[in-house]
Amino acid sequence: MKVILNQDVIGLGEEGDIKEVADGYARNFLLPKKLAVPHTREFLAGLEHKRAAIEKRKGEKRLEAAGLKERLEAEEIKFSVPAGENGKLFGSVNNTNVAVELEKKGFSIEKKRIEIPEHTIRNVGIYKIRIRLYDKEEATVKLVVEGAAQPGSASTQSKQRAPRGRKAEAAGTGGAIRSAAAGAEHAATAQPEAAAPSVVPAPAVETPAPSADA
Repeated sequence: MKVILNQDVIGLGEEGDIKEVADGYARNFLLPKKLAVPHTREFLAGLEHKRAAIEKRKGEKRLEAAGLKERLEAEEIKFSVPAGENGKLFGSVNNTNVAVELEKKGFSIEKKRIEIPEHTIRNVGIYKIRIRLYDKEEATVKLVVEGAAQPGSASTQSKQRAPRGRKAEAAGTGGAIRSAAAGAEHAATAQPEAAAPSVVPAPAVETPAPSADA
């Protein structure tokens, strides 16, 4: 089915373009949303009447797109996502994430205009994403995806355990000192006291009795 576009349609054409599309696409999407009108003599006459105004708007859109491209390409988008040691993300980055980040920077870009390699990024790295602006104008933006430590990961746990390890080491040293002191005290208690020297009584000396002749 042949239609005349009433406004720009991403991936199809610009306002005033005449396009051949599938019947279902025209009847179920383009015509109900008034994005296009049937290609008839009546609408063709209306198109020719508006041709000058349409071309003027196209020129303004091209200038706007050129300025937007320059500003976008001066930006760098960064994401910090939990990732494993092999660089694989515990999650992903897609065009919705990029659109939200661009909104924070003051750019209102429809997510369907943002093209990401393989549609979704699942590994840390530096990427180039393409943003379709107007007509053939496109912006190429640098996207940096960094890995962040996953809560409960080995690296996080090792950092958390380190202080405990030092405390344990100090506790072990103190325990060893206390154990050595206790051992010395026990040895001192267990050692028998030195026997006092025995006193041998002096032999009794008998005094002879005086004789009868004395």
